[in-house]
Amino acid sequence: MKSAYASAQANAPKAAPKAATKAPELSPQDLGLVLALVRGGTLAEAARQLGVDSSTVFRAIGRLEKQLGLALFVRGRRGMAANDLAMALARRAEAIEGELDQARELLRTGDRALTGTLRVTTTDTILQGLLLPALAEFRRAWPQLELELVTTNQLASLSRREADVAIRATRKPPEHLVGARLGTIRSALWASERYLAGAPSGGELAALDWVSPEADDMLAGHPSIQWRRERHPAAQPTVRCNSILAVAQAIEGGLGIGVAPLFLLEGRPGVVNLSGRVPELDTDLWMLSHADVRHLRRVKVFFDFLRERLQLS
Repeated sequence: MKSAYASAQANAPKAAPKAATKAPELSPQDLGLVLALVRGGTLAEAARQLGVDSSTVFRAIGRLEKQLGLALFVRGRRGMAANDLAMALARRAEAIEGELDQARELLRTGDRALTGTLRVTTTDTILQGLLLPALAEFRRAWPQLELELVTTNQLASLSRREADVAIRATRKPPEHLVGARLGTIRSALWASERYLAGAPSGGELAALDWVSPEADDMLAGHPSIQWRRERHPAAQPTVRCNSILAVAQAIEGGLGIGVAPLFLLEGRPGVVNLSGRVPELDTDLWMLSHADVRHLRRVKVFFDFLRERLQLS
């Protein structure tokens, strides 16, 4: 026989089942906001990418975090640091972005016109010394395609779509990128006739004024710095620059001797090659992209064009 307690429990009215907790909702605009903040790192840069002002981004991310009941970013003096959840959402947003790009490519099948924007990152040295003539020809061939050129010594994050294509001098390109080797950049030790005219005759090279790309931490491991330290350990730079182009310009301007690529100074009037080509300084020139965008027609066309026009010996 059931006890009174068991009977009471059996006859008690059943409690209504709890309503399922409603999952937070995300819109495509929300994902785009998160992606812009992850890529930009600051309110100002995210606002620039989205075409709005910083206060709009600030209010939008605050509203989204409140709606989700979850934090996505840590605010600090240096900007917005994404947490693991924000990074995961950004990866999903990038996947959607890639799918949209592929869909747009399908719509353009058979259409010879290239439209949209191609983002290319490289250094000022490569841009001015090698790329500009080729890019002018490329624009004439594809006038409806806009070019966005970013010069920096730092390799942009192609996985974050900061650029579609990177053109870099490197002996070992990152393994997660795909690309094509365009040839070898060869370098030498140079000086201007004007500088040599005033330098001590018969003196050691180490005793002369040296120009070096040591004003930028990104160039700390540059082959020219390592070569000088090994071959001329007593030499100390008296002029420090933040790019190889600036080094070449300082040499040509008579500030001292230094290493620069042949394509920048060979044949320039008033500049003397002191060493001939130095094989230890040889560096490969690479055109790189992320695998997610390599299939895009604008990237394919650009790769094919530069492979044909920009082959170094």
